[in-house]
Amino acid sequence: MLRQFLVGGGISVINIIIHALVMTIVVSAAQKAGSRKTTQPYLFLTVVMIVTVSVLMTAHACEVIVWSFAYGIFNAAPDNTHLVYFAFVNYTTLGYGDVVPVERWRLLGPMTAMNGVLLFGWSTAVIFEVLRKAMLRSSLGGSSREAP
Repeated sequence: MLRQFLVGGGISVINIIIHALVMTIVVSAAQKAGSRKTTQPYLFLTVVMIVTVSVLMTAHACEVIVWSFAYGIFNAAPDNTHLVYFAFVNYTTLGYGDVVPVERWRLLGPMTAMNGVLLFGWSTAVIFEVLRKAMLRSSLGGSSREAP
């Protein structure tokens, strides 16, 4: 069981690092984009949100691929399992149950799900922060200054 926690924890840390790097880039880009006034605030907000969510979805897809590599390296899934599919089902907590980890790696499924839930929550918080900053800087937010 300790080995499962160490492997699952290590993969989770790798994904947290990926997510932190992407979040830093997204927030930084949003701040730079939001520092300019726009005459088309609705278009500006739409573009900012499309780009933000697309980048975050790409980050999540990369994190799923990291989990799929781990499943392959440690032979955690049954033979002939599509590892990316298996990782996506676990990461998103969809849980079809059509594929389960092999007995000695059973904890990797729930650890993948826990990692996904936490990173989706983090992404949601960043999406709202980017939207808040973009609205404050556009004419839709009323004032061009952030509230204290």
